[in-house]
Amino acid sequence: MKRRYYGFKIISLIGLIMPLVLSAQTTEYQTQAITGVDKPLPVFYEALRDRMPFILGWKEGLEFPKWKAVALEKAREIMIPWEDSTPFDMKIIDTVDRGTYTAQKVVFNISRDSRVLAYLLVPRGTGPFPAALMLHDHGSKFDIGKEKLVEPWGDEEKRASSRAWIDKYYGGRYVGDELAKRGFVVLSFDALGWGDRSVKGWNTDAQQALASNLMNMGISYAGLIALEDVRAARFLASLPDVDTSRVVAVGFSMGAFRSWQVAALSPDIKAAVVVNWMATMQGLMVPGNNQLKGQSAFTMLHPFIGRYLDYPDVAGLAAPKPMLVYAGETDTLFPVPSVKQAFEKLQAIWKAARAPEKLETRLWPTGHIYDQEKQEASFVWLDRQLGLGKQK
Repeated sequence: MKRRYYGFKIISLIGLIMPLVLSAQTTEYQTQAITGVDKPLPVFYEALRDRMPFILGWKEGLEFPKWKAVALEKAREIMIPWEDSTPFDMKIIDTVDRGTYTAQKVVFNISRDSRVLAYLLVPRGTGPFPAALMLHDHGSKFDIGKEKLVEPWGDEEKRASSRAWIDKYYGGRYVGDELAKRGFVVLSFDALGWGDRSVKGWNTDAQQALASNLMNMGISYAGLIALEDVRAARFLASLPDVDTSRVVAVGFSMGAFRSWQVAALSPDIKAAVVVNWMATMQGLMVPGNNQLKGQSAFTMLHPFIGRYLDYPDVAGLAAPKPMLVYAGETDTLFPVPSVKQAFEKLQAIWKAARAPEKLETRLWPTGHIYDQEKQEASFVWLDRQLGLGKQK
């Protein structure tokens, strides 16, 4: 009887201990609920986000010239894959008369690897003229690029696609042509993967594969775009009709990202119009945001930049150049609190650069668009910053 009694006690004790052991195991190893993935973030993304150091980011009390020198050197190291001084060797292949200006199709070497087709608009009259580098948006629409900003000709399919796009996002008019009417030399070209640098059926999955393949070769997609934008700015400034002291970058959406980026990286850009792309990195790290989905995000993701600089820090490297930054209260791509936080940092940087009057930030009661009201306001701002009279 004793043996049976002790056996019963042992079995009972095991029955009591086993649930405790299993319970301990579930808290000691990592499960989906603790360290898995969701939508498609790691569920511990907030911890990673909150540890982002931005060790070279702007902070109150720093000396602006010293900060800019160190931060710009690091930004160029991370964002520009190589230096390129290939001769542009421009050739004009077609010209149409648009009354107050001519529209040209030109080809030039945007890098040592790529020779591209671009639209160049030149006002009539005697130069030199102010100039605008027009940087197109993303929109997951790849059949057109430069045609989102300059009216195309000679291709009815592209013309129809272009017209529908500007009706949707640009208030029904071509911003590049509007600036040409106002006396600007205008350059618009395709980023890699758009327009004449794309293929029929190209989509975001193909774009993501391109980004992966570039990374395998030690180059980021965003870095290649940044390099080409800097080169395009140099090309535009090199044209004999251009006033090199009045070369500006203009962009909406991804084009706005490219606009503040090239203003920071290129000495040839003297001012920037940035429409609907500005926020903090951490503020965009919320489930569902486009910057966290891969695909289109790779055109704007520089590996490891977050160790050193936030988005408004990079844009701030353009200071004290004039910069106009617009955002939309109902733009679902950019949460308003994050936009306001970025605006505050930009304002602090331009103040430190002793040029607060050269920065304008504005939150419009609109969504993700660059409509005619915003366009007109940006044109007036450009005229004021560049010291231009009203030109039609």
